Formats: sequence, structure tokens, C-alpha cells
Amino acid sequence: MNARLTEGKIRRAGAAFLFLLALAACTRKPPAERPPQPGDKAVARINGAPVWASDVKREAVAQGLIGQGEPLDSTSAVFGQVLDEVVDGKLLAAEAIRRRLDKDPAAQRRLGSARERVLGDILLESAVGKAVNGEAVNGLYQEMLRNETPSEELRLRQIVSASQADAEQVKKVLIGGAAFDAVAAERSRDEATRFKGGELAPLTVDMLPEGYAGALKDARAGQLVGPFQAAAGWVVARVDARRQEAPITLEVARPQIIRFLTYDQVKDLVLDLRRRAKVQTLIAPPRAFPGAPPEPAGAPPATPATAKPPARP
Repeated sequence: MNARLTEGKIRRAGAAFLFLLALAACTRKPPAERPPQPGDKAVARINGAPVWASDVKREAVAQGLIGQGEPLDSTSAVFGQVLDEVVDGKLLAAEAIRRRLDKDPAAQRRLGSARERVLGDILLESAVGKAVNGEAVNGLYQEMLRNETPSEELRLRQIVSASQADAEQVKKVLIGGAAFDAVAAERSRDEATRFKGGELAPLTVDMLPEGYAGALKDARAGQLVGPFQAAAGWVVARVDARRQEAPITLEVARPQIIRFLTYDQVKDLVLDLRRRAKVQTLIAPPRAFPGAPPEPAGAPPATPATAKPPARP
């Protein structure tokens, strides 16, 4: 009797244990469902396998639709378009594997090349991510400010006439007290500014067009200048304001600084790898294209080591 009771208890305990295992299996996420990165979410399924939002974002970056690190709203038209393309690509890849096309030697070489490109990109992203940080960006920005030559910014209005005589008449009317806006609307031949009171976009002294520079370089605020000849005709101008140009802000300069730091980091990394490797080119150097100027006598061959980075922003 006791043996039968013990056997029944064992069976019930075993059944309970199997039930708990099944329950745990139902409540535990399968490994494939674990997001590849924190905060990621599945946005589609292909035969049960998830397509992650990060897959879509990575493809959007690769296509240049968004920049690295920029957000991509999953409700946007761009996200939906790229999601369709990602799904199509995964379906095509799965079908290629089903047909065993990936076993072909030529396919293996292409897959190997793609793997090398991806690994190279990952290395560059890692190296750039460590070097291009807030401290480096701010340091180069401060260097830019130290090396910047301040310039003056002018706010101008102009009236353009066909001849010097017409411009002289315009100047007399303005000296007589006529409103600049009204005279510009009535008599200026510059369609871009005549109905805006003759107002030009702010210009720095060093960026003044030919004809304007000599006449306006030393002009004071409120001064009427001209007539002087420029490309558009004879100009009478008024200097509304003259002030020191505000230095570029960090937010405006940041993209250019990041591009420069990225270029610098990639260049240094590639040159270091070339120095440590034994690279042999087994083909003849390329011939100059027809009409190319001859190399100067004694000119050294072009190599990555002699390449110079672009001027700092």
C-alpha cells in the first residue's frame, strides 16, 4: 500500500515538473526573439523570424536616407519604404540559400568580399567612435576660434540702374529725402531685391562681389555710396549696419568638424595598417590618360603616405 502511494506521488510530482517546464518554455523568450540591441523592437516577421527596427535603420543609413545616429520614426513613409526593401532582401537571400546558390565557388568569393567590407566598416566605426567624441569636437572647435580671422559683416540696400547718369539721378532723389524702399521698387532693375527695399543678404567685407568691395570697404553705417559699376549695372547702395561677424557656433560647425576628424582617423588607421603589412602590387602602374600633363622630372610617386588631409574647417 505504501509502495503504491509512493509511486503515485512520484507520477504526480513528475507531471507537475513537466508542467512547470512547459510553462517556463512558454513564458521565456526564445533566443531569436531577443532584441539585438537595447530598446530594439520587431517591426515585421518573415515566416516567423523577426525583422528588427535596427535592421531598417541600418539600411536607411546605408542608402544615405538618414545620417548615422539620426532617429528614424517607425511611422514615417521612409521607414515603411525601407522596411519593404529589407523584407524583399531577406526573402531573396533565403530563396538563394534554399536553392543552395551560396555553395557555388563564385558566390563564396562574393560573400567573402562582402564579409571583408562589413568587417572593415565595423573596424572603422569602432575606431572613429572612440576618437570622434565630444572632447575632440570641442577641442578642434576651440582651435578654429583661435585661428579665425574676424571679419566685418555689412547689411546693405541697393538700387541698380542701367547707366551712370540714371544712377546719379537716383542718388539725388535719395539725398532729397525719398524713401529708399519706394525708389528701389520704382527704379531698380534688380528683380531679386527691388521689391524687398533693395535689401541684400548680409555679406562680410571679404565676400563682397567685384565692384562692391572697393566702394563699400570703408563705408560707415548709414552712408549712401555710389554710384559705382558692378556686374548688374550702376549701383547706389546704403549701408544699414556694419558689425563684427559673429563667430560660427559649435552646433553649426559640428558636422564639418566630425567629417574632418573622421577623415583624419580613417587616414591614420589605414596608413598604420599599410606600414605594418607587406603589400605588393603585381600589376604595372596605370598609364596617364590622353592629354594629361607630364609629371615633372624627379617627382616622387604618389603614395598614401604623401597624401595630405584637407584644410581644417
